[in-house]
Amino acid sequence: MELKKSMKKSSVVICKYFHVRAQELSSMFASELGRHTYITPTSYLTLISSFKQLLSEKQQETRAAIQRYEGGLGQLEFFSVTITGMQRDIEELQPKLVVAKEEAEAFIEKIKKESADVEEVKAVVNKDEEYASAQAGEASALKEECEADLAEALPALEEALRALDTLKPSDITLVKSMKNPPNAVKVVLAAVCIMQNIKPDRVTDPATGRKVNDYWGPSKKLLGDMGFLQSLRDYDKDNIDPAIMEKIRSEYIPLAEFNPANVAKASSAAEGLCRWVLAMELYDRTAKVVAPKKAKLAEAERQLSVIMELLQAKRSELAALESKLAALRRDCDQSVQKKMDLEAQARNCEINLQRAEKLIGGLGGERIRWANEAKNLRIKFENLPGDVLLASGVIAYLGPYTSYYRSLCIADWVKFCTHHRIPCTQNFSLGETLGNPVKIQFWNLNGLPRDAFSTDNGVIVEYGKR
Repeated sequence: MELKKSMKKSSVVICKYFHVRAQELSSMFASELGRHTYITPTSYLTLISSFKQLLSEKQQETRAAIQRYEGGLGQLEFFSVTITGMQRDIEELQPKLVVAKEEAEAFIEKIKKESADVEEVKAVVNKDEEYASAQAGEASALKEECEADLAEALPALEEALRALDTLKPSDITLVKSMKNPPNAVKVVLAAVCIMQNIKPDRVTDPATGRKVNDYWGPSKKLLGDMGFLQSLRDYDKDNIDPAIMEKIRSEYIPLAEFNPANVAKASSAAEGLCRWVLAMELYDRTAKVVAPKKAKLAEAERQLSVIMELLQAKRSELAALESKLAALRRDCDQSVQKKMDLEAQARNCEINLQRAEKLIGGLGGERIRWANEAKNLRIKFENLPGDVLLASGVIAYLGPYTSYYRSLCIADWVKFCTHHRIPCTQNFSLGETLGNPVKIQFWNLNGLPRDAFSTDNGVIVEYGKR
């Protein structure tokens, strides 16, 4: 029970006054109506106990009711502030949403343009790749053709070089020591001297008496050279003087003696040298055919190198454009996602705003009523000490009296409470102070008259049982 110290002192005085006035009312009631009521110490104790219990209950009950109404008002205020915030958020989101849409559209347009550029460069690269592939095919075909042509001469050349490897110094010495070598040996060595660009000796022909070319003397000198065989192995076969080859072909190749099989009968060393000369002639003849093809191959490879260099530049350009486009797509995706997030945020704000406005709209009419109820309840709470004291007095003393005597006594008590600064309702009603509207309605449905006196009697009966 919450009660100021000054009110407690005043309550003691008022309780005494209620008891005394009840005794006086009892005498008046008996004198005027001949009906006797009894005011006992128990009545006084009932007054005090009822006051203590009912004041505590009503203070808790009224405080809870105030909290409910004020809590409802607080919620309405919260929703009002929330609505204002939502409206502000929506207003702030709109320009952001417009900017996000414009950015997304700009990205999409930029991607279209960049995609077109990429496709254009890609088409050029594809075309260049086709051309480069064709050029590479031509170069490969030329290379294969050259290799095929050279393949005809290389086996003979390799065989001749192997034959040189089989020659021994003793074989060379044997040929060199011949005083009157067979004609086949002389022909072969003459051909070797011509291949080495060695000049012949001029000697007198015994038969005619005229000067003729003789290669036997130079041949013996050549055979005596320690680096002779190695010079044959290292011979520059790719740059043979055309005049040398013309002489070999016209003066030696047609000779019957210039045949490895025939030469072998005279000397195995001369056979190897014969094979070497024939291999060089075949290689030179083949090289002359292959040379234009090699030149054409070199030009094709040069052009292919230029094409591949340009193609690589285009590929690099395409890769850079594709990388740029990929980055642009990522930025676009982020921009679109940002726009979608803002749209979702705005949509959620709109939905929540509509719900809040609907709730506020439904409870808007209740705001005034709740505010009035809270205000009245606070007034009621302030008046509870006096009202509960009056109600306790009615329960303890005034149950047997008629409406007139009861009203007369209550009016006197109200004045006395007011005089002693105990707040109370001036038009005090027991039913409104202690009555439960639901119970009162139930009583009415079960036959209790609806007038205030009958209602008060019902309340007195209910609380008088305690």
